[in-house]
Amino acid sequence: MRRAHFASSRPAHYSGDMDGDSSEHIHPRQSAEILPPEERSLEDRLPPHQKEQLRAVRAREFRGGRGVRSWAWAPATYLLVGLNSLVFLAMLVAHVSFVSPTAAQLMHWGANNPQAVLVDGQWWRIVTAMFVHVGIWHLASNMWCLWNLGLLGEPLLGPWGVFCAYLLSGAAGNLLSMGVSQAFHSLDSVGVGASGAVFGLAGVLIILLKSPRLPMPPRELASLRRYVIYFAAINFVIGFGSMVVPVGVRIDNMAHLGGFLGGILFALPLVPQLGSPRPQFLARRRFAVAMVCGVLVLFGFYLSTVGIVR
Repeated sequence: MRRAHFASSRPAHYSGDMDGDSSEHIHPRQSAEILPPEERSLEDRLPPHQKEQLRAVRAREFRGGRGVRSWAWAPATYLLVGLNSLVFLAMLVAHVSFVSPTAAQLMHWGANNPQAVLVDGQWWRIVTAMFVHVGIWHLASNMWCLWNLGLLGEPLLGPWGVFCAYLLSGAAGNLLSMGVSQAFHSLDSVGVGASGAVFGLAGVLIILLKSPRLPMPPRELASLRRYVIYFAAINFVIGFGSMVVPVGVRIDNMAHLGGFLGGILFALPLVPQLGSPRPQFLARRRFAVAMVCGVLVLFGFYLSTVGIVR
């Protein structure tokens, strides 16, 4: 979630902060704990089919080989947190610093860099950079946010939806950060971190939690949505504050903004998985993935052909 400056021959700053779809009736094993204790007066006003979905969400149970378990079932969130953690452990095994990796080390592990991407054609860095972090505190803060937003988002997006939203919004954040660095002739900037993708999930949730299709009391939906909005707003303020008060670490607001806008774009054509017919949800999700991919390809093409000449 953060961007740090290091004194070196190449000044660097660091940025940061699938599918098992359910049927039309959401199975308990795929739902996360996103509701407070029951409010019977509000629940009684819901149509029968929405009452059934609401009870499934509250149950948070799925049956496995050892009987009933009661944790939130969010495989994409588990996978993404696990991948980020495994990359960090691999870096430690390779003797990368636990708290302050060097610019060269981060570049070796896939950091984003305008020179490497736009000049040398290493476009894979747009994806790999969102799994690399500048030390344990950077990793911990991003994973805490990813965990909370992912558990909230998987009942609405499905596992594959969360995975795609993470990758596409993270790529959008890295592209915008790289484009701004290029515009200011900072081709040596080095960016890493999952924060762009985390802000993308926040953007998705802000849109989907407004949907009237969700089988949940409106008051609770509004409360959840406010929580996500406050999260995004507070982190944007902290990011801009780091530009005013130099503390040796700068938050990459452009990666955050790009991820946030990418998440909103991804969510606009979607309907939430909860409360929507499965064929309609799947069709709109496929369209959302294709649309955002097209936008990112066009923006990347612009950066590589027009922007680099300026």
